[in-house]
Amino acid sequence: MASNVNPTVRRRRLGQELRRLRELKGMTAEEVAERLLVSQSKISRLENGRRSISPRDVRDLCGVYEVEDQRMVDGLMEMAKASRQQGWWHAFGDIPYSVYIGLETDAESLRVYEPQIVTGLLQTPTYAEAIVRGGSPESSDAEIEKRVQVRLRRQERINADKDPLRLWVVLDEASLRRVVGDSNVMREQLEHLNEMAQLPHITVQILPFEVGAHSGLAGQYAILEFADAADSSVVYIEGVTSDLYLEKAPDVQKYSLMYEHLRAQALNPEQSRQIIADIAKEYARGSGLD
Repeated sequence: MASNVNPTVRRRRLGQELRRLRELKGMTAEEVAERLLVSQSKISRLENGRRSISPRDVRDLCGVYEVEDQRMVDGLMEMAKASRQQGWWHAFGDIPYSVYIGLETDAESLRVYEPQIVTGLLQTPTYAEAIVRGGSPESSDAEIEKRVQVRLRRQERINADKDPLRLWVVLDEASLRRVVGDSNVMREQLEHLNEMAQLPHITVQILPFEVGAHSGLAGQYAILEFADAADSSVVYIEGVTSDLYLEKAPDVQKYSLMYEHLRAQALNPEQSRQIIADIAKEYARGSGLD
């Protein structure tokens, strides 16, 4: 989806502009909330793009900030209208990580560390179904199918003929050896992983067990970067009941440095493809296909 119709990115850019206007006025989010008789958390969510923003919200905020240029006010209100459009993912109903999907859809590059499973953008349909079913045993078959279809739809970004998402993935060896589904599912998944790893815009590195302690022990995270200079990089950390988005420069720099250490400790891409192929052969023998 083009960035000019991505509601998540529109909200994010609008929120950044509203934050800039507030800071120019020298006001805190708490002061603005008191003036508008709303919660401080609402102002924060509007500014970080996590909440849908209405033209009325924009008008009220511009009033508080004493914005005299009516063309600017009108332009921001138009952005608010556009930000309320629906992305492709809304057709699937309530998706818990819809904010992330919106960012991923517009990202130019993505760096991911996964300690437990093969990352979603590189999953096969059968592996994805087994992951979703195992992680949400209480979900209905219809809900599981919906979540799998969303995951497969997300993969269009890395399969696009024009400007595909640049993807760099560091996987812990555990993600290759954890049997998801059965041996056939794992063999198919690892063979697919190696095929994808040979594409010029995708790099896969494996962090072997022998490395021991490393900077990724705290868990999974992703770093999204965007082509537009106005869009700052985002660190995404998935949670069980809520997700965390870090956009402040020191936080992004910290996670970027951690990622550089992971890449340095991991096997190089060629060595990684070899260990993936070797483990795939082990699964083939286990399923009687060798």
